[in-house]
Amino acid sequence: MFQKTTLLLVLLAVVSCKKAETVEKDKIKLADWLIGTWENKSEDGVLTESWQKINDSTFSATSYFIKNNDTLHAEKIILAQKGEMLLYSATVNGQNNDKAIDFGSTTENENKLVFENPSHDYPQKITYSKGANNTLTAEISGNLQGKMTTEKFVMTKK
Repeated sequence: MFQKTTLLLVLLAVVSCKKAETVEKDKIKLADWLIGTWENKSEDGVLTESWQKINDSTFSATSYFIKNNDTLHAEKIILAQKGEMLLYSATVNGQNNDKAIDFGSTTENENKLVFENPSHDYPQKITYSKGANNTLTAEISGNLQGKMTTEKFVMTKK
């Protein structure tokens, strides 16, 4: 009887560990729709964001805003599964001594990803929403110099 109980407990422990590992890696799968190159063309310039899968728990992206052949904004992004949370780390050229700023996920589902860092100057919130017809809306928002500000960028998959 003791051997059967011990075997059952060991088997239960192994199955529980496998399930927890699967759940942890599943969150990043909710962001699979980001993979690819997205673009927004306007009178102000061209915003391009390109996402790729690095491995089962990490995606990376580059984002550029170009006007008249001048790069006005360049950013590197890492989206990584960290336990039960997705961590969005953005490094903007020429800001924060070129060190990444982290935003933790507050919403993750198959159509929307929300990342927040209330202590960051601006933005404090970054939202990606999956739209119809191969579109994505990237939104940054928060308190900018005492005023609530929201900027939206609707991009189309190339």
